[in-house]
Amino acid sequence: MALSTTGNATELVRIDDISPAPRVYSVTPSDLGDALRLGWEDFKAVPSHAIMLCLIYPVIGIVLARTVLGYSILPLLFPLAAGFALLGPFAAIGLYELSRRRETGEDASAWHALDVTRSPSFGAMLALGLALLVLFLTWIATAQAIYVSTFGNAPAAGIPSFVSEVLTTSQGWQLIVVGCGTGLMFALVALCVSAVSFPLMLDRHASVMDAVTTSLRVVARNPVTMAIWGFMVAALLVLGSLPFFLGLAVVIPLLGHASWHLYRMVVERNPNPPVMPERNPMKRHAADFPVSLFRGRED
Repeated sequence: MALSTTGNATELVRIDDISPAPRVYSVTPSDLGDALRLGWEDFKAVPSHAIMLCLIYPVIGIVLARTVLGYSILPLLFPLAAGFALLGPFAAIGLYELSRRRETGEDASAWHALDVTRSPSFGAMLALGLALLVLFLTWIATAQAIYVSTFGNAPAAGIPSFVSEVLTTSQGWQLIVVGCGTGLMFALVALCVSAVSFPLMLDRHASVMDAVTTSLRVVARNPVTMAIWGFMVAALLVLGSLPFFLGLAVVIPLLGHASWHLYRMVVERNPNPPVMPERNPMKRHAADFPVSLFRGRED
């Protein structure tokens, strides 16, 4: 026990309730390969629900792009694909739970991915996820503004014409340089605040501030390795977006599982890991269908 004095009041505080900041470790580029290998093992062990979780993700991106442009998504296909890196850490929270369960020898199934919603830090995850969504929308709006300032408001005539204009004209090269430079700044912000934030919140039930602070410390400790990781993530997401974002059904779960293992390598393990709250069994009624399928499922 420890004494904590506030004003004239003295409180007894349990020492084990005080959660010091976890230590962060140095990692090398070879560790990134190990993280991807372990992530692939997780994906092979539980591929069905990983794909189920991520098939909706590219669809949302396509719908969002249609909403942003209203007439053509062609000029924003590349920014949209690269921008998935901004939302990826939040989109993979269910995958972190699956990797955690496999690591501890617990059952891992599609329904267990939804157990992340029972975490005491789920609200914090949503808050940080919302911040990443705002960053993503800001990036899309910025990319659109860069395209309009370079080529005007006229919609792209078609894929061959658009590719030719971008790769063979001075305006196209300007678009590439300015767009990639701006996108790099957005990606750097996302990487710094979310490199290990979501796994940390799931593993330690940390607050948003503690998670983001630890993520910043990880990046500061490993600037080169984390920069390489960021480029690897962006490259895999762009490749997974071809064709028609279908490859993301494999890339997203791979990166999600790998991110969990990278977190394990770079942040010290909690000697007293918090226990995930038990599921509350509940009665189901016919009127609850199909909502009852997604809650309170018995193992």
